[in-house]
Amino acid sequence: MTTLDLTPDDLLTTTRTVRKRLELDRPVPPELIKECIEIALQAPSGSNRQTWHWLVITDPAKRAAIGEYYRRSVASYLESAGAAGRLYADDPDRAPVQQRVGSSVAYLGERMGQVPVLVIPCLQVKSLGAGNQAGTWGSILPAAWSYCLAARARGLGTAWTTLHLTYEQEISELLGLPEDIRQAVLLPTAYYTGDTFKPAPRQPLEDILHVDGW
Repeated sequence: MTTLDLTPDDLLTTTRTVRKRLELDRPVPPELIKECIEIALQAPSGSNRQTWHWLVITDPAKRAAIGEYYRRSVASYLESAGAAGRLYADDPDRAPVQQRVGSSVAYLGERMGQVPVLVIPCLQVKSLGAGNQAGTWGSILPAAWSYCLAARARGLGTAWTTLHLTYEQEISELLGLPEDIRQAVLLPTAYYTGDTFKPAPRQPLEDILHVDGW
């Protein structure tokens, strides 16, 4: 196992969603993906039930099919009022950043099926009840993020996206998933171009921090 020379804080602040810089033509060793998932399995899960399952899709035809569903979902998203480029159109500081995000979303939307490895963390759950579902998804999302961190530490880029879930049923049928397996997120994984990443701009802490109440 060879990892990059990153401090814990570097790893946490420079693990970015990578879209335009994914190397689409460079294969990723299966052993490297397995290492990342092994790390992810150390994440917490509700009552330590560990009812997670991990789909790793490398078959070109299946990647292409998932990519087509993703492309359709991205197209709908970019036409919506909430698309990144328009949501902050009146904010001179944030608008340019969000426009770049929208551009990179569109870029990946056309190429998702070409990414060498698609990873879909799933959760085994009988039903999704009404109301707050934090306890349910809290049993898989920390592990999914741990996978992204492990991938970053090994020189791989990932993108965190859930737009494919518009077609969750179709993708479940494509991959032969049992009815009680629900998809949580889609993590395209590849080597990336360039040297490294830097922390992203975020809201000032004083704008979002609340101590002992709102």
